[in-house]
Amino acid sequence: MSDKTPLWKPSQLHIAASNLTAFMRSATRRWGAEFADFDALHRWSVTHPEQFWTTLWDFAGVVAGKRGERVLVDANRMPGARWFPDARLNFAENLLRGYATEHDTADALVFWGEDKVRRHISHAELHRAVAQTAAALRAMGVKPGDRVAAYLPNLPAAIVAMLATASIGAIFSSASPDFGVQGVLDRFGQIEPKVLFACDGYFYNGKAIDCLGKVAEIAARMPSLERVVIVPYAGGSAVDVTRGMPLADFLAPHAGETEIRFERLPFDHPLYILYSSGTTGVPKCIVHGAGGTLLQHLKEHRLHGDIRPGDRLFYFTTCGWMMWNWLASGLASGATLLLYDGSPFVGRGSILFDYAEAEDMTHFGTSAKFIDAIAKINLAPAKTHNLEKVRALFSTGSPLVPEAFGYVYEKIKRDVQLASISGGTDIISCFVLGNPIGPVWRGEIQCRGLGMAVEVFDEAGHPVRKTKGELVCIKPFPSMPVGFWNDPDGKKYRAAYFERFDNIWCHGDFMEETAHGGYIIYGRSDATLNPGGVRIGTAEIYRQVEKLDEVLESLVIGQDWDNDVRVVLFVKLREELALDDALAKRIKEVIRQNTTPRHVPAKILQVADIPRTKSNKIVELAVRNIVHGEPVKNVEALANPEALEFFRNRRELSC
Repeated sequence: MSDKTPLWKPSQLHIAASNLTAFMRSATRRWGAEFADFDALHRWSVTHPEQFWTTLWDFAGVVAGKRGERVLVDANRMPGARWFPDARLNFAENLLRGYATEHDTADALVFWGEDKVRRHISHAELHRAVAQTAAALRAMGVKPGDRVAAYLPNLPAAIVAMLATASIGAIFSSASPDFGVQGVLDRFGQIEPKVLFACDGYFYNGKAIDCLGKVAEIAARMPSLERVVIVPYAGGSAVDVTRGMPLADFLAPHAGETEIRFERLPFDHPLYILYSSGTTGVPKCIVHGAGGTLLQHLKEHRLHGDIRPGDRLFYFTTCGWMMWNWLASGLASGATLLLYDGSPFVGRGSILFDYAEAEDMTHFGTSAKFIDAIAKINLAPAKTHNLEKVRALFSTGSPLVPEAFGYVYEKIKRDVQLASISGGTDIISCFVLGNPIGPVWRGEIQCRGLGMAVEVFDEAGHPVRKTKGELVCIKPFPSMPVGFWNDPDGKKYRAAYFERFDNIWCHGDFMEETAHGGYIIYGRSDATLNPGGVRIGTAEIYRQVEKLDEVLESLVIGQDWDNDVRVVLFVKLREELALDDALAKRIKEVIRQNTTPRHVPAKILQVADIPRTKSNKIVELAVRNIVHGEPVKNVEALANPEALEFFRNRRELSC
């Protein structure tokens, strides 16, 4: 299909039935605003933020003790603006609202643990589990502001623990069980949780992996813990855990509890603590408020994702990635959450599509890397699976290359909204994402988020279009962090986002607005290459290199060399292949023909593996440090830290 023709356009029936169209009608009735298209709606949402966010509040039916008259205070301050300062609400109440405690047998959660475990949990069962867990937490003295941590796979128990914690007004924080002991201590050790929910083990690629040894060491080294609750899953060995107790014993005294007492607290009351990747030092502890998280996720799910009651929402994620928090909020829109834990490549990459077919998945969320990987093995789910119910496919984690857009429509499903989305842990949401009533153009993210005054700035801080620059947000939005933990004067928070441009959020992504009004992310700004002073986004090179069948994955850095920077490309090849002069020449030719001579690497080296974070993002900065003989400050943040050794002391980089 030509790049002059969109890959997908919604039908008029689809547009008419969408939540976005209903929302526009609601806003028109209320404020008299007229919206010719999505762009007009977006302009209104950022020029009249008080009208937009109150309309969303009512459209989504937010449950609150009160909202108050004030919507936005100190709107000219970033940071410092305050949303709904008089409101009182509870996050968990909004996710569990309207569900009967005894009679609602519809699925709230579905869980697949690879091909080994399958469970369905009804709304009634979820409600009872949250009631019992909240009662057990209250009984041991957990109160608003206390921290509760989870070291769990993506199990229903993680959702239950979060909802129980939030119902009390305590603060929830989670990490996946593939984190090592030091990685957990670097995170949870800073926030000093009172309770830790931890698993006995988990499954990955068909193997049961014992966790209790790590849990015991963590418990012994974290004096703030008063209780460690062991969640059974993969049958770990019997290990004595300090202050440990099986989940069944923790809940037993509260087995008859069916009522949940929801503490209605201020809009900015802390809900979650999330963590920066931690590859350049101890992770930053990012505190997100209940109201901002709720409103932002309701907007993204209902308006941008067109999620409706009865839909079945899936995202391939662990509890260590913000997409888990994003997925959990789907309950507030009436969706059933489809949870999966383990390797996505069970059954040669087919298991997630097995899941989609078996459980009538309507929204399929995954990573760009997963799509790249199944494209490499030429998986064709459109031929092997019935994906009739899937209306939207979400992709994030790294830029989705144009070729992957083509693969989705050719090999997965032709009639689907492909929503490449981008935001981050920093905002627990997205800056740019999908538009269910607009076209999908090859290689482009569809639109800016409603209520998000996103721009692209050049080096001097001027807005630009059809030119690469910095992703910025020039006005406040509700899901800005409440702050960083242990940062009482806000110095670390301001340094992270507001030093580059005064009073403007600078996100650190290298981005371009297209002629269609879409967006392309070229990678992180701090990983941008600068040969000869020309800025090059790493994604521009990855797109070309990973077209080649021989290349499974690649990583590119700028190496300081001869008073300039030279581009160095590392490639991971298919098994039993070796990088020779002919393949290196082909790689350079593909890059030169499709980009510019500046993009062509000075050196191409083969490596056995590419280091990545727990959320599967490759770590250019860590590799750059290794190449320059500088320390990587927190290898515990990496899923495969041993891969760094493939880059250390490479003789080829000394000449």
